[in-house]
Amino acid sequence: MTNSPVDPSPLAKVASGFMAAKQFFAASELGVFAALADGPATSAAVAESAGVPERSARILLDAMVGLELLTYADGQYTNTAATSAYLAGGEGLDLRPWLAFWDALSYPHWLGYTDSMRTAQPQPFDMGGERMETFMGGVQTYNSLHAQQLAEVYDFTKHENLLDLAGLSTAFLDEAHKRNPKLRGAFVSTDMMLQMAKGGAPAGFDEFVEFVEADPLTTEVPGHYDSVLLEHVLHRFTPEENKTILTRARAAVDAGATLLVLDFLLDAADGRRLDPVLAGEYLVIDGTVVYPEDEVKGWLEATGWRWVETRPVPGSPRVIIAEAV
Repeated sequence: MTNSPVDPSPLAKVASGFMAAKQFFAASELGVFAALADGPATSAAVAESAGVPERSARILLDAMVGLELLTYADGQYTNTAATSAYLAGGEGLDLRPWLAFWDALSYPHWLGYTDSMRTAQPQPFDMGGERMETFMGGVQTYNSLHAQQLAEVYDFTKHENLLDLAGLSTAFLDEAHKRNPKLRGAFVSTDMMLQMAKGGAPAGFDEFVEFVEADPLTTEVPGHYDSVLLEHVLHRFTPEENKTILTRARAAVDAGATLLVLDFLLDAADGRRLDPVLAGEYLVIDGTVVYPEDEVKGWLEATGWRWVETRPVPGSPRVIIAEAV
């Protein structure tokens, strides 16, 4: 009697993942999802709308069905809720610039990923010409998604004065204000980051948010707040620098104030795939660090904060919720 062979399907699924990603990027760029914006269509109709041969359309469409990004019935393809909301060119948040960034910049950069793993050093990254525009468009779009999702899972109506400290995007304060029109806040960072943030601020943003130049690594944070947000901050700094930023944040609030730390975190026990994948992305692109969650909790305890909860945010980093002690 012979033993049944072990199913290799998990290996094949992961090994072909780069092919699936490239098919996804191509489907987005070529307008496959946009071609289905008005409803179900055949592969021939999608091919005509996207301006590609029907053979190509059929491959992409079937691939997206297999990835559960489209559905198929009675000879026609239909967007899922996610592709309809984010990739079909509707009125909501358009994530196509984010996919364009990962396709044009991140995808080829990962060809040197094994070398980065050997050395824990990033690969050379060219940001010249139009590449910087593609990079910033992708990053800001992805941040807008994170801001929307955070506002869906966290109640900002309990706060009146929110500090976004050393952050990257005005989208977080903007989304919080949409949920709580009485909320006021401050975006505090260095001059370079302020200029980048101001360039992406929506109309009317400065009516409820003050831009303040201050480097939390070297100066006290001006103002007093009932809540602090660190969005995409921790991975950009060293452990000692992060403890300095957390200490500055604590000095700007009273006991009982809330701290929200939004970032990717390593924690093998929870089995979440997104965080270690993005840890690889950060390392290969610019060498920044996704820290273990337990290490971050240690920084909180050492700087006057008490960990309360780590909450998942769909398709985004997790958020650590802490309280000033």
